[in-house]
Amino acid sequence: MIFSLVCAFIALALILADQLTKALAEAFHVFQSDYFLGLIRLNYVENTGLPWGWLGDNPEIMKVITAFTVVMMVGIVVLFFTVFKKNSPARVALVFIEAGGIGNLIDRVVFGSVRDFVDVSPTGFGICNLADFFITFGAVALFIILLFVGKDAVFPLGKNKKAQEEEGAAGNDE
Repeated sequence: MIFSLVCAFIALALILADQLTKALAEAFHVFQSDYFLGLIRLNYVENTGLPWGWLGDNPEIMKVITAFTVVMMVGIVVLFFTVFKKNSPARVALVFIEAGGIGNLIDRVVFGSVRDFVDVSPTGFGICNLADFFITFGAVALFIILLFVGKDAVFPLGKNKKAQEEEGAAGNDE
């Protein structure tokens, strides 16, 4: 219960950070002409579509995608309390995905577009915002966790419980 409350607080803090940075970028219409280290600059834009503006010219499809996003957000909460109930690292990763999804969902519903301001175009990722970073971090972390962390991982790092039990049984046979 306490862990769930801490996760809720983290999600709220992430959503607030996302919304605050978007509001500041919008208020000041941030724009830098030069990229820092050739990789990143601030450049405020409003994205009515998906990443890279895909489907932004089709409001009907965007309504469907927005509804699908709501379903996904509910699904992540269900996963948090069921499938990943005993996997704390995976639950934290889900918190980042959920917070990012909610941050961008708020923009779509309230403003009709997502407010982006972190231009990383030289890396091939276009212009994004903190919510996008949260989603990406959470998804990559969840992928790594599912592959390598914990007894239920596909390729657990270190000895898993079954291997430890087998070794213990083999040691008792000597």
